[in-house]
Amino acid sequence: MPITILMARTPHTMGQVASLRERYYKRLPGKESLIKVISEAEIPEHVYNSNAIENSTLTLEETEKILLQIDLERFVSERELFEAKNLARVMEYIESGAKESELSPSVMLLLHKMLIANIRDDIAGRFRRGDEWVRVGAHIGADPKDVDRLIADMLAAYHGGKDGHIVARIARLHLTFEDIHPFCDGNGRIGRVLNNYELIREGYVTINIAFANRARYYDAFQEYEKKGSTKVMEEIVGRALTNSYHKRLAYLEGKTITSLNEYAKQNNLSHSNLLNKASRQTIPAFLEKGVWKIAADATV
Repeated sequence: MPITILMARTPHTMGQVASLRERYYKRLPGKESLIKVISEAEIPEHVYNSNAIENSTLTLEETEKILLQIDLERFVSERELFEAKNLARVMEYIESGAKESELSPSVMLLLHKMLIANIRDDIAGRFRRGDEWVRVGAHIGADPKDVDRLIADMLAAYHGGKDGHIVARIARLHLTFEDIHPFCDGNGRIGRVLNNYELIREGYVTINIAFANRARYYDAFQEYEKKGSTKVMEEIVGRALTNSYHKRLAYLEGKTITSLNEYAKQNNLSHSNLLNKASRQTIPAFLEKGVWKIAADATV
């Protein structure tokens, strides 16, 4: 099947990230507790989206109930229950853990052990070895005997590229990690956790790669495998990052927040056109629990 790749707006997004980050830090002092509440409230969304990308059947509402220890109205496998609880635990951990330790193989193994505990304890907290080959679709992960070396090379390249733009660096880190596929299970979830681990560590806000964008996300892996290019992943990471900043700034600045649909009605604008701009992050809109929102007084 041919790869359909739209023109990425990476330079525009990269410029946005710098200005939004500066604005964010100007508004942050004295409101750190608000940001903490926002981050905590986002955990179910992160868990739902990351697990859904890996074919979990849980809805966002069911994920929220599991994390609140509320019984579900249908049977859910023990694996899916632990996938939700464990990933939430990992997300909570990295909020502080990322500030304390540089990303290393030992950190990756710790996060994996937390993620896979009570699901596959025999493989939790270790890289693939022996004849443990894995594949995702047509892609076959690295030879198990090369995993340790490739992970070390990946980290050396990432840590040695501090002069590069954060969006490009995270995109390449993520693509390289998933190309190696160092674990027997949980590579996608851990890979997305590592994105946020490094964003937190380098003073940026966390990102949420939405399940709704899964097809585009897969395009990025195909582009990397076939062309060695990171452009589509840069687009995904960049838009997710500006999305996260737009949300936090709306709250930090005390804006009245409305749905994009209501905003369109109030301003006699095309909702579909606004949705297109929101998805491209050319307006200050953001996703919250699957709904596009924007400050009521935003200029678009």
